[in-house]
Amino acid sequence: MNQVNQKIIHAVIEKAEKVCPDSLAFIGIYGSVVTGDAYEKSDLDLLILIQDDKGWQLGTGFLLDDSKVGYDLYCTNWNGLRYDAACHHAQISKLMDSKIVYIKNQEAYDEFCKLREQTKRFLESEDRFQRVSELVDKAKISYANAYLHEELGQVRLDAFGVMYFLMDACMLFHGRYFKRGTKRMLEELAALPMEEGFVDHLKGIASSKDVLELRALSKSLLLYAEAHLKQEKEKEEPSESLSGTYEEMYSNWRNKVEEAAEQNNVFASFMNMCNLHDMLEEISSEAAIGTYNIMEEYNPDCLQDNVSLFDTCLQKYEAVYKTAGIAIKHFHSVDEFVADYLSEREK
Repeated sequence: MNQVNQKIIHAVIEKAEKVCPDSLAFIGIYGSVVTGDAYEKSDLDLLILIQDDKGWQLGTGFLLDDSKVGYDLYCTNWNGLRYDAACHHAQISKLMDSKIVYIKNQEAYDEFCKLREQTKRFLESEDRFQRVSELVDKAKISYANAYLHEELGQVRLDAFGVMYFLMDACMLFHGRYFKRGTKRMLEELAALPMEEGFVDHLKGIASSKDVLELRALSKSLLLYAEAHLKQEKEKEEPSESLSGTYEEMYSNWRNKVEEAAEQNNVFASFMNMCNLHDMLEEISSEAAIGTYNIMEEYNPDCLQDNVSLFDTCLQKYEAVYKTAGIAIKHFHSVDEFVADYLSEREK
């Protein structure tokens, strides 16, 4: 580490002793200085961990005219580190790779080491796939914005959003994070077991001058993510936990679909069939109940076909009930239901 960087670190320590002696926990260095990617105009990336609000005054930004290098000294508190440890993004090198060069509070450093181990376990666990899903959803929002905007500059920013979230999603999916700076990001992505075209599309967005091309490339990135960044879950066999779902589908939408057909209400038919589709899709994400392509077969021109489609789905789902050993609750009258309902409560 060069003398300029050493003087900056010593200055932070000295200022902490003067203005907030109980705030500074420790200091670490990360980024190009640690990875070996530094060049003559590289700044210094510091992890300055503070333990109270007084410590924020250790942060600052400045320029050195003799070297024409800019520096920004950021402070980090425990909330920031814990957010990184939860892997909401893949830019967690500050947490994971910082080389600690000064320790004021040993207990804080020990806690920091535990947080690192916790993050390693998270990256190895299936919990990381939830973060991947969240990042893909954010990328979809950026993609939608690319179609809402028309100006080239704004669409470029929207495409950047797609890139940013999906790059993080790819790293976390494979249990990794970015260790190097922006100039090495594509290198790190290319090292993953993924299609070469993904990185090519990232390069394409960076060099594109056309709104339509930016949208097309963003779409390709998202389609890749949809196809490849999914956790294959082993679905449970139908069980007693499905009890009541058949009756719920019937109660919520069956007669409404029939009424929509009688009144030729296309909107109502569409809404109710979509709701049925969503419920079956949600159940099928956890249990092996088969496939229901309701909205593929939905017919806006003949609403009576949708009634038949609904009943076909119910018949198919009734077979799932039988497999799970569940009986559909039928009663000849409300009095029969009341008697049964009250007897169940007394058991």
